[in-house]
Amino acid sequence: MAYIQFLGAAGTVTGSKHLINTSNDGSGKSGFQVLIDCGLFQGPKEWRERNWRNLPIPANEIDAVILTHAHLDHCGWIPRLVKEGFQGAIYATPPTIDLCGIILPDSGHLQEEDAAFYNKKKKSKHEPALPLYTLQEAEQSLQHFKPVPVGERIQLAPDFSFRYVRAAHILGSCMVEASLGAATNTQRLLFTGDIGRVLDHKVAPGKVVHSGPTEGESADVVVMESTYGNRVHPKEDPLPELASLISATARRGGTVVIPAFAIERTQKFIFILKHLMESGQIPRLPVFCDSPMAIKAVEIFLKHDEEYTEETRSMIRRYGSPLQWPGFTFALTSEDSKKINAVLTPSIILSSSGMATGGRILHHLAQRLPDPKNLVLFIGFQAPGTRGFVIKNKSSEVKIFGDFVPIRAQVAALEQFSDHADPPELLQWLRTFRSRPQVAYLVHGEPDASSHLQETMKGELGWNVEVAEYLEKVEISHPLSS
Repeated sequence: MAYIQFLGAAGTVTGSKHLINTSNDGSGKSGFQVLIDCGLFQGPKEWRERNWRNLPIPANEIDAVILTHAHLDHCGWIPRLVKEGFQGAIYATPPTIDLCGIILPDSGHLQEEDAAFYNKKKKSKHEPALPLYTLQEAEQSLQHFKPVPVGERIQLAPDFSFRYVRAAHILGSCMVEASLGAATNTQRLLFTGDIGRVLDHKVAPGKVVHSGPTEGESADVVVMESTYGNRVHPKEDPLPELASLISATARRGGTVVIPAFAIERTQKFIFILKHLMESGQIPRLPVFCDSPMAIKAVEIFLKHDEEYTEETRSMIRRYGSPLQWPGFTFALTSEDSKKINAVLTPSIILSSSGMATGGRILHHLAQRLPDPKNLVLFIGFQAPGTRGFVIKNKSSEVKIFGDFVPIRAQVAALEQFSDHADPPELLQWLRTFRSRPQVAYLVHGEPDASSHLQETMKGELGWNVEVAEYLEKVEISHPLSS
């Protein structure tokens, strides 16, 4: 019997991995095996430790990987999968491949840096501390990628094909619409990945790519994210509050430190900062984008401007490339990053990772958190167990590089910048389905979020909705055996 097995992002937000096995003989050994997404676990130690474990199926028995988009919790385990013996192709949209080309090597580099730091400071329980994978291993994994245009159906096996439909989450992000079977006798599976906001830019300000996932879908089985399943995005325009927070911090001589995802969120936010400065809503402060991949990410965004909103195109026409904006500095090297620490006048620092799980943001937080003049501003979801979650929830201290750092800086959060659809937006999209699916499985959400969205979808849509469990296998009635 064909099945889906949830190897990640079940019971938690990260580590997205969903295995499809097309077998119709009951053993599972004869089927074509496809992994939808291959992401890193982040957050609590119990989840992060799963990054070090092999999958329940040998990597060399997986025939292909299909990526929805280029966030680490969806693609960051690929180098490890290849290291464990995966030999197949990894399919993705061209923008996703371009972004993975910077995000995966950067991830390998950061993991090597972290291992070296822990070995130097002897802060690790392991001797020696090792990276999950190296920069070189990440680069080698890129050889497996194959581009797939949006909307083009790709036949991977006699009983398996897929096509991409837009998810509108980040640049290049798509849902995977998979067909199991042959000719007209098929089961259609829809894996949403992360679903973008469906409303306009006044509700989801600063969005770089167009709003709204593809409507009018039809699927027998839906595997759907539930990150914001129990929360509704604020409807107020966040820019006045953002301007007030930045201006107040500058008046008291402080620095604004913003943990931001290097892909999409950083690009979105520099456009917002430019708008606020040009309109006189905030002072012209130095802006430091401290991420090794920042300049490459901006170049990729400029390359794929076919996905931009008209507002983004207009700003680029008016002000040129963000890489050339006066007062905006992109720190490429570790030496460039260290120079930011010497800046004692008011400034704005954007650095990754967005949940403060690693990367250069940790150095800025360690330096700036103890000073009450500074502001730490969160503009994205903070998963439980991450440093970002600890700081955002007003703890008195946070552990960084093995030491406890006191939290005396102002801490604020603006929720409107999320690129995840909330329940009203999800329902708006789901109501466009041409037919009701047999079942929907909720993944990529904390338990409370998933269960809340489950009840909402049952009550509002009358759908059969289940919350996926880690390592659970769910059968799919294979058309060839029915």
